[in-house]
Amino acid sequence: MKKVRASVIIPTKNGGDIYKKVLKKVLEQKVNFDFEVIVIDSGSRDDTVQYTENMAKKYNNLIIKKIKPVDFGHGKTRNYGASIAKGEFLVFITQDALPYNDYWLSEMIKPFSISDNIVGVFGKHIPYEDCDIFEKRNIETHFNNFGEGIVIYKLEDKDRYKKDEKYKHFLCFYSDNSSAMRRSIWKKIPYDDVNFAEDQLWARKIIELGYSKAYTSRAMVYHSHNYGFIEMMKRSYDEHKGLYEIYKYKPISSFILLPLYILKHIFNDYKYLRTLIMPRSEKKKWFIFSIKKNICKYIGAYFGPKSHIKLIDKIFSREITLKER
Repeated sequence: MKKVRASVIIPTKNGGDIYKKVLKKVLEQKVNFDFEVIVIDSGSRDDTVQYTENMAKKYNNLIIKKIKPVDFGHGKTRNYGASIAKGEFLVFITQDALPYNDYWLSEMIKPFSISDNIVGVFGKHIPYEDCDIFEKRNIETHFNNFGEGIVIYKLEDKDRYKKDEKYKHFLCFYSDNSSAMRRSIWKKIPYDDVNFAEDQLWARKIIELGYSKAYTSRAMVYHSHNYGFIEMMKRSYDEHKGLYEIYKYKPISSFILLPLYILKHIFNDYKYLRTLIMPRSEKKKWFIFSIKKNICKYIGAYFGPKSHIKLIDKIFSREITLKER
């Protein structure tokens, strides 16, 4: 029996056409080792399951498992996939994260050969064509900050880690949209069963235990979202609710400061718009978009750390779906 080197785990629910592209691209990866693909569906009502089952007839390394919608959890479902996986490395990708090329998988596990202390790897995100211009800039800047090629991160300055909130978030950033970990470390440190930010919570644990994580700009996926403004606000709420649960982080200390944060970000967007070459009418459209977007995002960011207040959580909370991860 051949040894499986990597297990690619994809949670799905109503994946649509983008999932079909993702699965096909994953199955067609060019590697010099054996790998399996495990799809875990939690109650799709579209043709996600049928498409996967048809693909499984063509690819003997594709497995599909079905769970009830109520049994889904971002950490719990990934743990289930890991528990049935045979690979030395567990590779996680979401149903809407499309590998950039045929070498995504090989590049994703390449950093593990550098050091046994590297237990987790995450890759670069590239925004889709339809991504709004501000989010596109944010995604590109965020991942460019991690460097080029393979960059290894480890907790070396404990004093700075305690005092510098931005440094802590940077060091613990990790994204299951496109990531990999050693199966051996998963057995010791599985994901927590949480509604949000299971990946960053896991990264914080391994960093604080002295392990290393690696970022590779060579393992690229297309990934971005286009939310409506209300959904954007609730997404921001969930994100900062998760960050507060992990770090006790409050981005805005007082409601009085909320308008200042909004105005500051709108002004930064305005300065960015001035650098772009586009018709004046187009710039006006994006400026109005910036005003609405920043109001929604910062309202969500302010109230996220206050999720312990039941009324606030009832107003802002929503079902966390697969498509937004």
